[in-house]
Amino acid sequence: MVSAYYHDDKDTPDNFTEAHNSGEPVSLEALEKIGVLYFNIKTEDELNQVAKERNYKNRDVVNLNLDSFGGDLDAYNAKMQTFYKEHYHEDEEIRYIVEGEGYFDVRNKNDRWIRTKLTPNDLLILPAGIYHRFTLTSELKQVKAVRLFQDEPKWEAINRDLGKNSEARVSYVKAIST
Repeated sequence: MVSAYYHDDKDTPDNFTEAHNSGEPVSLEALEKIGVLYFNIKTEDELNQVAKERNYKNRDVVNLNLDSFGGDLDAYNAKMQTFYKEHYHEDEEIRYIVEGEGYFDVRNKNDRWIRTKLTPNDLLILPAGIYHRFTLTSELKQVKAVRLFQDEPKWEAINRDLGKNSEARVSYVKAIST
């Protein structure tokens, strides 16, 4: 079951994979208010039902772990550092955790980081336009996740430091400001 809490804001690219738990929990209702949806999915039939209801037609599986980098901890850490940059996408981002664990950080209305720790059977849906980032946990360093897509994946990350506000970003901000 997902755990969600406010991030302690003491991270750096080098320690991004640590828990950074401020001790302030965040409810699923608070996540929903910023458009982030959570499901606990125990079977493939349940996953297929969510996909059908939300019109997700495509999917793939991603495996990310230390072995993906030939056991090279420096290469692994370098990749985790690239995940540090916050960004948004013009499509929803959907992840279903099959094995392992990871953190999704999302910004709330007040631009504060909320960290969600996902473990097996957790499915998280991030709305198009929300600033976020993802990393593996320092303890396990492994995740196998199903990615779901409504169409063919475009997969362009629009980094916050670019200052670009596409229609997806403008629509998202408008949706959570009411």
